[in-house]
This record gives sequence, C-alpha cells and structure tokens, in this order.
Amino acid sequence: MAKISKDTVDHIARLAKIPVSEKEKTDLAEGFNKTLTVVDELFKVDITGVEPTHQVTGLENVFREDKVDVKKMFSQEETLSNTKNKHNGYFMVDQILPVD
Repeated sequence: MAKISKDTVDHIARLAKIPVSEKEKTDLAEGFNKTLTVVDELFKVDITGVEPTHQVTGLENVFREDKVDVKKMFSQEETLSNTKNKHNGYFMVDQILPVD
C-alpha cells in the first residue's frame, strides 16, 4: 500500500486551491492512510463465487413513462404572452456573470 505523505496532501491542496495548515496536512495524511489501510484489508477478502450486487431491495422502477401530453403543452406564443422582455421568440433576461 502506498503511503500518503504531507507533501502529497500539500500537492493535492495546491491543485484544489485549498489552504491547508501544517497541522491539517498531518491530520489529513494520517486520515488518508487509515482509509487506505481499510481499503487494503477489503482487497484481501476472498470474493470467489460471489455475485455482484447492484440492487438489494428487489424494487423496480416505479416512475411513470415520460410521455408528452400535447393537451398540457403551451405554444411558444402562449409561453411568451405574459413577458415584457422577449426577442426572436426567446425570453430576455439580464446578463448573469459568475463572480470568483
């Protein structure tokens, strides 16, 4: 099993642009290594002859089929009828820019 060092945690933190203190680097490295130890133990389990389990409840899809009900549809004119701001058949909204 590969060991996760404080340098590896620092590298991951820099890639994710997350500030991490020296104490946190130590704690995270320790936590990652504990998790990897558990995962390493799981790899030792003999699963020969065990079928993969994808669904354990036996339930099937209970959702309705996705069908278009033409009676419930609005035309483009009906859809745009209550807006003041439209252009070429589309709603017009203020420009939205992400803030970093």
